[in-house]
Amino acid sequence: MDIKLDPSRDDLPLMANTSHILVKHYVLDLDVDFESQIIEGTIVLFFESGNKFKKQSSSTEETYPSESNKACKFRTPEPCHIPVTNTRTVSSKMGYNDLVICGKGEKDTSGKDGNHDNQEQASGISSSKYCCDTGNHGSEDFLLVLDCCDLSVLKVEEVDVAAVPGIEKFTRSPKLRNQIVRELVALPADRWREQLDYYARCSQAPGCGELLFDIDTWSLQIRKTGVQTATDFPHAIRIQYTTKPQGRSVTWTSDQSGRPCVYTMGSPINNRALFPCQEPPVAMSTWQATVRAAASFVVLMSGENSAKPTQLREGCSSWHYYVTMPMPASTFTIAVGSWTETKPEICSSDDLATEKSFSPFEADFRYVGVCGHMEYPCRFQNASATTQEIIPHRIFAPVCLKGACQETLLPLIPPCLSAAHSVLGTHPFSRLDVLIVPANFPSLGMASPHLVFLSQSTLTGMSQFCGTRLCHEIAHAWFGLAIGARDWTEEWLSEGFATHLEDVFWAKAQQLAPHEAQEQRELRACLRWRRLQDEMRNSPEDMQVLRPNKEKTGHVSDSGSSVIKHGLNPDKVFMQVHYLKGYFLLRFLARRLGGDTYFSFLRKFVHKFHGQLILSQDFLQMLLESIPEERRLELSVENIFQDWLESSGIPQPLQRERLAGAECGLVRQVSAEVAKWVRVNRRPRKRKRKETEEVLEKVRHRWCELVVKHKYTEAYRHVERFLQEDRGKRSPCKEPTGSTCVHEPVGRRFPCRLCWAAAYGGQHSATPCPPAWLSVVVHVPWLLSAAGSWLQLVPVGVASVCL
Repeated sequence: MDIKLDPSRDDLPLMANTSHILVKHYVLDLDVDFESQIIEGTIVLFFESGNKFKKQSSSTEETYPSESNKACKFRTPEPCHIPVTNTRTVSSKMGYNDLVICGKGEKDTSGKDGNHDNQEQASGISSSKYCCDTGNHGSEDFLLVLDCCDLSVLKVEEVDVAAVPGIEKFTRSPKLRNQIVRELVALPADRWREQLDYYARCSQAPGCGELLFDIDTWSLQIRKTGVQTATDFPHAIRIQYTTKPQGRSVTWTSDQSGRPCVYTMGSPINNRALFPCQEPPVAMSTWQATVRAAASFVVLMSGENSAKPTQLREGCSSWHYYVTMPMPASTFTIAVGSWTETKPEICSSDDLATEKSFSPFEADFRYVGVCGHMEYPCRFQNASATTQEIIPHRIFAPVCLKGACQETLLPLIPPCLSAAHSVLGTHPFSRLDVLIVPANFPSLGMASPHLVFLSQSTLTGMSQFCGTRLCHEIAHAWFGLAIGARDWTEEWLSEGFATHLEDVFWAKAQQLAPHEAQEQRELRACLRWRRLQDEMRNSPEDMQVLRPNKEKTGHVSDSGSSVIKHGLNPDKVFMQVHYLKGYFLLRFLARRLGGDTYFSFLRKFVHKFHGQLILSQDFLQMLLESIPEERRLELSVENIFQDWLESSGIPQPLQRERLAGAECGLVRQVSAEVAKWVRVNRRPRKRKRKETEEVLEKVRHRWCELVVKHKYTEAYRHVERFLQEDRGKRSPCKEPTGSTCVHEPVGRRFPCRLCWAAAYGGQHSATPCPPAWLSVVVHVPWLLSAAGSWLQLVPVGVASVCL
């Protein structure tokens, strides 16, 4: 490799050599085992060689290497018998046996190479002692590098796609396996069904030779002896592997009903601990997956189709998903659990793709031009899809939350989807599943193609909190998924847009009058301004920059590898700078252009760049080009970079705006209410308790529970203060230790949560969920600032992690 990595830093390495060879399609065949907490099976990768260092082979026939090359000290795949401890590792429908038997005269090497763990002792690809060339311009073997972590790789082999019946239709030279794959990946978009079918057939073809491989902390390296170029490297390979229980891409846990489940939770390392892949966002690919689990489980994935289970044998079901829109491997999502489905009983006429009259404000998104992305079956070119306001949707949740979903979430999805369509136009994805994830989910929501995760906390209280969060995740369908950042350090291109659009979507979903919508937006801007000020005071300066790589943004090494700055920093999970500064930048631009002009431009931008990756300058240059020169004033890409994206702290234009801006009526009303609560909270303690004081005390109590349960040491002083100031104000209950508790009134069926946390470290199953205080936080967020310095309003991030 041509980059050196310092393991002591908090940057995330992207190791795949995408400049030389690209994965175009993945076929996964997996089994989910809840007893051992592993996912095992195979993945077949179909490649297209890159153009950067392409060297044409002088031979017209497939190269079959000799075994004489000893330059690279990889594990040699001697004929061996790989022990299979679980018969479900290989699908019964797969038509090959070579995953188990590699050849004649095999010997048992299970104690040696049967399980190649991801250990530091494995040599790294950046080590000089490896002579293998990651490009195709040297004299040594070409080295394929995949991003990989926390996986046990058992075997890597070339796939004999030429053995698939009927495959000769793709090439005049049916014996040339790489040519077959090239023709397969190049099929036009209108033949996508045939393409998926042959991908599946090829994935089940027999192997035609094992490949040398090695694995280190962050990557899997594969080579074929004697093959010196990416063009000649096998274009279809199969990897047999298992995940590890401690793997960081998935979480094994129990849902709110106590049933086991597993899901991808948006890990900083993305999916590299779920399957070997090319992580850099430029490696946009399609995929299809077959996942088997016990019949009592439901498998949800970020696929285009609403999969139904197929009964394989008694007690086991199979689920199949696919996607035809090329996207980064990080968008792949899976959740397996005993979910209960909730969906509309009667399909509304609004769900149908019907024509409607368009105002001039909305009409321009019906423009149909040539898309700028690589070819795939695009909804923006489908006349019926462009008018579909509400896409088909379902809700999945643990059985104990089904009622809450029906009451709170289900009625909100149609108006939120319709509002999003009225603002941005065509929905990029054809359907939507919403899953209420387990209580340990580390945020309030996460969007993937066709699948949104929501925290159970969004179901607490009335519709405001749930609606705004749902709108935020729906906005990611356009910004973050259909349009992605080419450099992952530019998170504001996803989170800033989603935060700005959630207000617009939610106002339309509520059908607010223009002045009401404006007042609601101003109130939210006031709250975000306070949060941003707190963020700037309490975070390192180098983590306050939205474009930390500056002029090097989007640059990669010659091989395609790169490093994501602060990608592994644990503090980053708690930070909202990309949300808040990005939001205020877009708000600033929208106010400068005027709302109608800005959103008209945004729809044109979506139509031009959907299905593609962008950098900040792509958005800003197109925006400024749409503004008449006399109205640009001091606006330029360079000025915006300097003021908003490449500087720490609060941008100067934002400071000037907040100082000069007049508060709207709703903000003044809330400010007066805050002052009243402050006065109430400062009254002498001997006076008669009022309901307002009880609410504040409950909020403090619930916060202290979370502090103790999650060992948030920086806030231990809040617990100490609470126990010192509030002891004796409640009727006692019994602690699990038998002593007296003063935290909760008499009549509880179990000791209060603070007592359980103190006695058992917050791990006791009697702890109820979700926290009752969240409903207070949701509806009166300004109340937190009145509660004093012990809360600081910062736990918007803290609470999302704790919950």
